[in-house]
Formats: sequence, C-alpha cells, structure tokens
Amino acid sequence: MKWVKILLRSALTPVTLMVIPHCSSTKTYKLQIPVIAIFLAVIICFTGSIYFYSGAVKTSEYERMKGKLNYYSGQFLELKSTISTLKKAENEFNDLFALKSREAVLEKLDTSDSGSIDLENLKLQIRMSMETVGEIKDYLSQQRDIYMSTPSGWPVVGRITSAYGWREHPMTKKRDFHSGMDIAAGPGEPVKATADGIVSFAAWSGGNGKLVVIEHGQGFSTFYGHNKKINVKVGQKVKRGDVISYIGSTGNSTGPHVHYEVWKEGKSINPYKYLHGRS
Repeated sequence: MKWVKILLRSALTPVTLMVIPHCSSTKTYKLQIPVIAIFLAVIICFTGSIYFYSGAVKTSEYERMKGKLNYYSGQFLELKSTISTLKKAENEFNDLFALKSREAVLEKLDTSDSGSIDLENLKLQIRMSMETVGEIKDYLSQQRDIYMSTPSGWPVVGRITSAYGWREHPMTKKRDFHSGMDIAAGPGEPVKATADGIVSFAAWSGGNGKLVVIEHGQGFSTFYGHNKKINVKVGQKVKRGDVISYIGSTGNSTGPHVHYEVWKEGKSINPYKYLHGRS
C-alpha cells in the first residue's frame, strides 16, 4: 500500500504556474494545478486531435469518392452518345447498301456532317465489350463443363427391373438397400457412358461382375456392373454416348442387365432423375 500512497501524493502535488504581465505595475498571478489535472488535460487534447484528424480523413475520402463518381458518370454519358452516333451511322450504311446499284448508292449518299464519332471513347467501349464477351464465354464454358460432367440419359435401351432404394434382394431374399438401378436388356447390347469423364476402374469386382467406373468431375461418378465384356481401360477418356461395355450377367446376377449407379460427392443418389436427358 505504500507505493499507492506515494503515487497519490505525486498525482496531487500541485504545480505552480506564474502569469507575469509585461507591465511592471500589474500584479503577478500564481496558479497551483495538481499534476494529475495537467496529465488529464494532455490526454483530452490528444484524444480530441485524433478525433479531429479522423474526421478530416473521412471527409477527404468521401470527396475523393464523390469526384470519381462524377468522373465515371461523365464518361458513361459520353459513351452513350458515342454508341448512339455509331448505331445511327450503322443504320445509314445498312439503308445505303440495301440498294442494288452503284448509281443508287451514290444518289442516296448524304455527305453532310451528321455528327463526329469519338474514336477514343469508341475504342474504350469496344474494349469494355470485349471484356464482357470474355466473361460471358468463361461463364458459358463453365456451364458447359458442368453440363458435360452431369449424367444424362439411359446407359442402355431397356426397362427398369429394380429401382433405387430399399428392396428384397432377388437372390438372398433379405431386405437390403439397392444403391443403383437395374436396367434389363438383351445380352451383348452396348452400354454407353452417360457423361464425359475418365475411366477409373475397368475389371472384375466380386458380386458386381465385370464393372466399369467413370469419374466425371464436378463431384459425379457413375458405375456400370454385370457386363459381359468391357470395352475401355483405366485412364481412358470417354465422351457421353461412347460404348464402354456390353450387357451381360456376370457376378451376382439373375439375368442380363446393367446395374447403374450415380454418385455425387461420395454419396449414391437416385439415378432415375438423370435418365430423362439425351440417351
């Protein structure tokens, strides 16, 4: 507690300020102010200075942004005027060259000055348009990749004999979850890839018999089981509609069909909603 008393004593110790007028006949004034009061006054002045400076910076930033807005608004108006002039000139040329003969073109040609074209602004507008076209092309390319990677259509022309979901297993007669769908077709009928991708598995796989697995990107994978013959190899790129195998009854199967599965982000999903695209 001793150091607290020393600190309080120091804070409350008065400091004498003397005010001495230039005139010798005027009385001298003495002011006694505690040290802590002087310290608090300094803090208040410092805080006020920071607040004032912050406000000045915000005002300056606002004025700068306002100036930019006005500048771009002016540029936009100029571009609109340039585009309007260009469209007018285009219409005039279209009207002229719709005529059949050289003589008719020359007779209809108006050489009066109907307004000059601002080439610099026109160049800027063209550049902006090209950037927009580039963005649109990138977007369309991305959408095309998604479309080509998404399973669509039937892997084989046939009929669904076992749907996706819980069922009684045709061989064990026990209730189990069917993670795909069975599509029956004639032996040797071609099985086609339902989306672009790369073959990640093409070999015998126990109860699935001869199995083909394709990775499509965008999180999609497809499985084609019980094939009689495999027509692709691991690492091969395939397109939607390419023949990857032929209908068989290998593995645990009760007849010729393809066991077709669709997986998204590592989880099996019902393939039925992907059948109604192009086959």
